[in-house]
Amino acid sequence: MFVSGQIPIDPQTGQFVAGGIAEQTERVLKNLKAVLEASGSSLDQVVKTTVFLADMKEFTGMNEVYTTFFSGAPPARATVAAAGLPRDARVEIEAVALISE
Repeated sequence: MFVSGQIPIDPQTGQFVAGGIAEQTERVLKNLKAVLEASGSSLDQVVKTTVFLADMKEFTGMNEVYTTFFSGAPPARATVAAAGLPRDARVEIEAVALISE
């Protein structure tokens, strides 16, 4: 399954979460988790992600949160700097995951 890029929008309010890169990364990964689970997959089934950062200087802050969402070693990942993420997000994450049969 291919999950398009998730940005830090709270699904309850439709608004961006308050805070910096840590808060935005947490919301993005919660959104990604929800999409995966609704499709019969999970974060444990992710085989690759691509992380887009508005500023590569925020990699460490993103990574500290990112690694807490995976039970084992995080999946293969590419991280790239991207100018102009949707709605001026600091982070966007897309994923490729297996679907349980």
